[in-house]
Amino acid sequence: MKRTIRIVLAGGGSGGHAYPAIAVVEALCKEFNEAGVPYRFVRMGPRDGYETLFENCGVENAPIAAGKMRAYASVLNFLDAPKFAIGFLQALWKLFFFMPDVIFSKGGTGAFPVVAAGHFYRIPIVIHESDAVPGKTNRASGRYASKIFVSFPEAARYFDQSKTELSGNPVRAALASFRAEHGAAKESLGFKQSDPLVLVLGGSQGARRINLFLLENLGEVVKLAQVLHQAGVANLAETERLARAATIDAGFENRYKAAGFLDKDMPTALAAADLAVARAGSGTIFELAAFGVPAILIPLEESANGHQRANAYAYAEAGAAVVIEEENLLPRIFLDQLRSLLGNEGARAKMSAAAAKFAAPGAAETVANGILSLL
Repeated sequence: MKRTIRIVLAGGGSGGHAYPAIAVVEALCKEFNEAGVPYRFVRMGPRDGYETLFENCGVENAPIAAGKMRAYASVLNFLDAPKFAIGFLQALWKLFFFMPDVIFSKGGTGAFPVVAAGHFYRIPIVIHESDAVPGKTNRASGRYASKIFVSFPEAARYFDQSKTELSGNPVRAALASFRAEHGAAKESLGFKQSDPLVLVLGGSQGARRINLFLLENLGEVVKLAQVLHQAGVANLAETERLARAATIDAGFENRYKAAGFLDKDMPTALAAADLAVARAGSGTIFELAAFGVPAILIPLEESANGHQRANAYAYAEAGAAVVIEEENLLPRIFLDQLRSLLGNEGARAKMSAAAAKFAAPGAAETVANGILSLL
């Protein structure tokens, strides 16, 4: 009888940490199933709302106390300090009874106590860094890792080069394998095939400042294009109310649709989009790249270590996007950029080709193979 392979997933706190981890789990499950090897996955991290997503992939949840490693001075750093100690003790206890073959850490909230406890037991550790500028958790975890994978080449300089490999950011199988004709995808979402569609994304939580800016200028935007807007679940009711008034006043009420969170509809939305307006989280960028979607990126000013700004400019330098920083997010600048891109199909085609070249379609398999090599 074959021995059961045991793998612990560490960390969480956002979709940017959860979704790439799920993509790697999917790649590992495929390998194990083809080889007829039994396996168990356990996720150790915070209660952050992503537990069901992992459970749907067959991953057990083992919550631990989790403090946030902030890059700025805050009284919350003192309040969270005991959580690290508690989380470390909980991780020691749970790892002792589960004793995995490998720990895979995506960083984020709750990852470091698991990595530190794993190092205590001499368990092999693999980490993946999504952003161009690594977070504090992964920088601290890097010294204990046997293998380190990065999404952006700029991130490699922060780690031991002998252990670091460029992989790109893992994208879920539901996105990576999705195929739909551009016009048919638009139609299935209730939009006209003949008119351009702008997909506005604010990440898994929505982006309130982008939401408000879009709504303030929605009357002008819907004259230029149809709009599919992921506003965030918490913002949806307010967004729909304000958008209704703006589009009716402009006479284009059928050219705008809002959604709280696109999850299952995301592959169709990406296939349908002619242009995206988005934050610059690594997950968002690599999902856009997987579908060759040109983008206007608006990096979050307060992102830890300025990683969204670094992500955005790395993608823009590849030729796949233009960047508008928040301090420059003014109606005239935004509408001129939108008008210019929507009116130049050739420029969008070049950006789309650059995006497709930037994509890393085998990232999940690359990281999975790195984990398998340590078993």
